[in-house]
Amino acid sequence: MNGSSADRVIFALASGVERAAIAVMRASGSGAANVLMRLCGGLPSPRKAALRSLWRNADLRDEKLDEALVLWFPGPASYTGEDSFELHLHAGPAVIDAVSDALIAAGAQPALPGEFTRRAFVNGRLDLIEAEGISDLIEAETDAQRRQALAQLGGELSSVYEDWAARLRVVVARQEALIDFPDEDLPPEVEAAILDEIASLRDEMMAHLEDGNRGERIRRGLTVAISGPPNAGKSSLLNFFSGRDAAIVSPMAGTTRDAIEVPVVIAGVKVTLIDTAGLRETADPIEAEGVKRALFHVKQADMRISMFEAGTVPDGMLPDTLLVCNKTDLHPAPGYVEGKPVVGISLATGDGLQKLRSLIEAKVTALISGRGGAPLTRARHRSAVTDASACLDRALRQDWPEMRGEELRVGLRALGRLTGAVGVEDLLDIVFGQFCIGK
Repeated sequence: MNGSSADRVIFALASGVERAAIAVMRASGSGAANVLMRLCGGLPSPRKAALRSLWRNADLRDEKLDEALVLWFPGPASYTGEDSFELHLHAGPAVIDAVSDALIAAGAQPALPGEFTRRAFVNGRLDLIEAEGISDLIEAETDAQRRQALAQLGGELSSVYEDWAARLRVVVARQEALIDFPDEDLPPEVEAAILDEIASLRDEMMAHLEDGNRGERIRRGLTVAISGPPNAGKSSLLNFFSGRDAAIVSPMAGTTRDAIEVPVVIAGVKVTLIDTAGLRETADPIEAEGVKRALFHVKQADMRISMFEAGTVPDGMLPDTLLVCNKTDLHPAPGYVEGKPVVGISLATGDGLQKLRSLIEAKVTALISGRGGAPLTRARHRSAVTDASACLDRALRQDWPEMRGEELRVGLRALGRLTGAVGVEDLLDIVFGQFCIGK
């Protein structure tokens, strides 16, 4: 495990490095009890906080380091599944440094990034999907990200994949029986049932993949590109949604030369607003590069807002673009342009801005909404489910039972990559348990 063996006691600050009243130091490993006894002279009752004096060496009482709350978590009933403890210290840098030195002197070593969660996975406390949920929960910036991460940590996504894997193991076992015992006069309904279940699993996987990337969008956030000709009000609209002067606003055309990205939260979703350079023909090489970058961001965005001035006609619109007509205090906005509805606003007077906000919130919500069920949240998940469904699809087209069985086994391994449960023991149990091979 590249230095992550449970024989090594690891420790790390779990509460971050910002100034605070309390700092939480956690440690884990098979020798954690000896390390803790060296610091405080004994072990408190399991999972009960106890106020203890911490010493550089408790047996010698040579130097007192802190008065701390100590929690002892004997394995396997701990986060990592190993013997673990937490020290709730006073959060002064000198205290943290002194306790860290004492832990090292007692034989512990600083943990590698993610090592506690890796040990929890290795010891069966959680699977890979749930471990990723922990990472997402730590990184969550919005309510939507928090809810999705908690659902994933709680096993909502894992249960889908584990159900598929369990059903596919049964299919593989039955297929192996048809291959290995062709003379047992198994009824034809057995093969028909196998094919029906393969088709059902394939269809469920394909439906799972057709989720509009909503889980990945929630996790990484949406991008919304604001485009249009110079002086249409793009920078002013960016400033309105960000609540600050994030972009320079000037009556001079071509002020924005490069894309300006500002993170905001809209409808509980992380959104990166991108103010792009004004789209127009120009001989200025710097402005031309800005226009080129603007077109790139517009094409890559999850949502596009195309702005134009009242009294003008927009052109070059991409599909699925929200048309916004600014400066309606000077001219009325058209109701439609090329059959597309137009939202009229005035950034000078504020007219129409709340309507626009509500419309954008609705579109953002629609982008992350979908059918019920846990969504895919990572490209890794999508790749594995895609591979598994492709294997099942090929299995349905195989005339040779041996080839069908091989495709099913490859599909099962693809599902195993999702949760980290790649093995053959469960398959052997089903083979010997469901069929009377030893008769």
